Amino acid sequence: MWEYTETVRDHYLHPRNVGEIEYPDGFGEIGNITCGDALRLTFKLDADGRVSDIKFKTFGCGSAIASASVLTEMCKGKTLEEIKKISNKDIADALGGLPREKMHCSVMGQEALEAAIAFYESNGKTTQPTRKKGRVICTCFTVTESEIEQAVRENGLTSVEDVTNFTKAGGGCGGCHAEIRKIIDRVNGKTTLTALPASEAKPLTTLQKIDRIREVLAGDVGPILAQDGGSCELVDVEGDTVSVALHGHCSGCAFSNMTLVSVIEKKLHEKISDRLVVRLAE
Repeated sequence: MWEYTETVRDHYLHPRNVGEIEYPDGFGEIGNITCGDALRLTFKLDADGRVSDIKFKTFGCGSAIASASVLTEMCKGKTLEEIKKISNKDIADALGGLPREKMHCSVMGQEALEAAIAFYESNGKTTQPTRKKGRVICTCFTVTESEIEQAVRENGLTSVEDVTNFTKAGGGCGGCHAEIRKIIDRVNGKTTLTALPASEAKPLTTLQKIDRIREVLAGDVGPILAQDGGSCELVDVEGDTVSVALHGHCSGCAFSNMTLVSVIEKKLHEKISDRLVVRLAE
């Protein structure tokens, strides 16, 4: 169950600086509504080069709204050089912390700010921040290699699940997990060996595995999904592939692929085996 601070709740319920500046000095737009999150950030500089006004519009969850709202407050009155130093960690810290599964909202705020600064420094020719350049690793959410590298380096990430929580990379089809793992190892300067978990010292029979999966879905996953009006049903287990159906608000939700990885698959890895892969039933 996700816990939110009072600061997050306050900025979600009473967001600051909502709107859009006409003829802005800085303009940044990150994300895509079809992928679940989108943020537009505009700012105006005064004669001394300080942020005199800054506004945002977003399509996203409460954490996305809160992250954008607190970011605008952090930028007001600061110089361009000062706002360049604002990181996603600074945004999350200003909110008193965010659930790990929602850290991508703070990253989106940082990216939108970088895009707005790029717009200003290029005289309106580009909104492409440095991290958005390079090879695309996650085609589901169009996340580049440099984005993943920066997230790993700045936040000390060590797992694919961490990268998904911070950037959404790997939260779709899962086909990029091996590439993400290589980037994590390269940035951290080591090769991570995958050990067989203790829970698999004695392999489960198929019936035992199905029973355990049902227990985890009912006892650990169910309460989390129920918070958003959703539920999950086990459809089939074939080897290490677990097929599930999402119901209620989770069915057809833009975040359904992330739910499979960051909630359902995560819990199955913790409780049963890190070899299990979760897929939506056809």
